[in-house]
Amino acid sequence: MSIFGSIMGKIFGHASATPTPASPQATADAPASSPASSAPSPTPTQAPTSAAPAAPVDVGAVLSEMASMKEGGGNYQTSIVDLLKLLDLDSSLSARKALADELNVHAGADGSAEENIALHKAVMAKLAENGGVVPDSLRG
Repeated sequence: MSIFGSIMGKIFGHASATPTPASPQATADAPASSPASSAPSPTPTQAPTSAAPAAPVDVGAVLSEMASMKEGGGNYQTSIVDLLKLLDLDSSLSARKALADELNVHAGADGSAEENIALHKAVMAKLAENGGVVPDSLRG
């Protein structure tokens, strides 16, 4: 699995990854659709075929919850190293080089602050492209 794939798996696979607004809508639709529950069922089966999650994932909330379980999680909001550590992934220079190659990030020298900042931004942008709801505070 790719490094970015591992990042997505950790965030999108987290227990509280789905946003809370979806559940009130589901309960509002339930009484109206209960008599004809067989008709709307084909539509939801089409969504899981894509690579993105069926419902948007609140990346900020997931990371915040993970950080609260790890005594704050460092500066994961702007640091790629702290983000990778928060996700229990390899944060070594070689792992970041591989992630930079995977995401086509070529800013500054390997391991430089410039590259690390660009890499964090690229990860957040890619999470947003894949169904993540990424707050501006994490986009840099």
